[in-house]
Amino acid sequence: MIRNPILPGFNPDPSICRVGEDYYVATSTFEWYPGVQIHHSRDLANWTLVRRPLERASQLDMRGNPDSCGIWAPCLSYADGLFWLVYTDVKRLDGNFKDAHNYIVSSPTIEGEWSDPVYVNSSGFDPSLFHDDDGRKWFLNMQWNHRTESYGGAPKHPAFDGILLQEWDPGTKALKGPIRNIFAGSPLGLVEGPHLFKRNGWYYLTTAEGGTGYSHAVTMARSRTIDGPYEMHPQIHLITSKDHPKAALQRAGHGQYVETPDGEAYHTHLCGRPLPPQRRCTLGRETALQKCIWKDDWLYLAQGGVVPDVEVPAPAEAVTEERPVRIRRDFDDPKLPPEFQWLRTPYPERLFSLTERPGHLRLFGRESIGSWFEQSLVARRQEHHSFRAETAVDFAPETYQQVAGLTHYYNRHKFHAIVVTLHEKLGRVVTIFSCPGDYPNSRMTFPVESGVSVPEAPIHLAMEVRDNDLQFFWHSAGSAEWRALGPVLDAGVISDEGGRGEHGSFTGAFAGVFAFDTSGRAKSADFDYVVYQVL
Repeated sequence: MIRNPILPGFNPDPSICRVGEDYYVATSTFEWYPGVQIHHSRDLANWTLVRRPLERASQLDMRGNPDSCGIWAPCLSYADGLFWLVYTDVKRLDGNFKDAHNYIVSSPTIEGEWSDPVYVNSSGFDPSLFHDDDGRKWFLNMQWNHRTESYGGAPKHPAFDGILLQEWDPGTKALKGPIRNIFAGSPLGLVEGPHLFKRNGWYYLTTAEGGTGYSHAVTMARSRTIDGPYEMHPQIHLITSKDHPKAALQRAGHGQYVETPDGEAYHTHLCGRPLPPQRRCTLGRETALQKCIWKDDWLYLAQGGVVPDVEVPAPAEAVTEERPVRIRRDFDDPKLPPEFQWLRTPYPERLFSLTERPGHLRLFGRESIGSWFEQSLVARRQEHHSFRAETAVDFAPETYQQVAGLTHYYNRHKFHAIVVTLHEKLGRVVTIFSCPGDYPNSRMTFPVESGVSVPEAPIHLAMEVRDNDLQFFWHSAGSAEWRALGPVLDAGVISDEGGRGEHGSFTGAFAGVFAFDTSGRAKSADFDYVVYQVL
């Protein structure tokens, strides 16, 4: 069986591609760097992260991109001996405009170096590239209409002005021919995330609708010609949980069709797993996979209906590999461990080093936690509702403007952190910073005020998240006894639904280490290890 989600934690907008016996899924990374996660599988049940292809300044620079902007909805495909990756770099979220720029990169292999991007257009986001069987290539994206009352946090249907189609010429690396609006979507609205495929002489178009929250859906339509008109699926939606609030996988939508070598049908989709009582998806939007069947040249879920299942049949006998329950990273390698990312900048050497003090991750204090430009934060996805993260930091602040610590982080408005800093009277202290997501008037709070004096030695920091609750701990290098610090905090705000709600942001929770120095002196902090443990 395949157990969903196949990619737990923040892995939304899954685009799937098969080449021979190999399957690849590309997911959105938004403001996290490097851009786009690509996972690989041979059996559709077990997946391994193999590449983040947008990794250098010539490909991607997101400094200044607001929270929940950056890389939206990649589309991965294979044709002409190349892998093709299409993606959007979104430069604005709130207000009437999106400023969404679409690009194409390519590579002969997933694991190799990818090309510099080719700019395509900026008419809307969620692009995809379809390779027709006659050799022609077609570019699709949703069209954004700024003449509406839609804005970040409250999307309105008129802003999602249909799916555009235009031919793309790989020779000139440019669009050509007429631009056609081929699909306005269903009455559910907010049409986006288009993907095309062809079967038995039909062109099939799947789109995402209903927004990124609990009304999300995969909508399906077909046509005998690529530019339409497209007729709607008998059920309209192929996958959705919008009318089934008790389903285990909620917010189901935005995915892509794939066939096995034997012709079995599957469809990816994003999903969320809410926690009671507030139905917050603290793991963000995750990737799931559903078994499908064909009937009368229409695709249906194999189990019937439209609600996705947690367990679905695999195409062949597959033993689901057990994931490790405890991962310790000691930073002995000059490369960052594969699960870790940072924010926005293509110049990580200004943020951290794994060689200046061997066996440690050295962070250089830059701008404040929550900066949209240059923030020294290195973190990994939260993949479980209950987990413990732990680290040890060697840090000698000279002013209260120098801070280093461990954080449960979503964005500039939603984070909790246990930190080491300096207090004028108490000396070096361990304390808590908390920003509980009360957007747009969010302000940082200090649950233990000035904090607790600590000795001049490395300080061990930890946090335990149990569903909606977070507790911080610490101890000094000379003691092995963990001490709780501060009250139990609301871990549920570190979620899409925290703050202004499900459409206000749509990434995921991270656990990581950070340092900042708002004095501009770039004070460094050395982290000896990071542990992530399932509770």
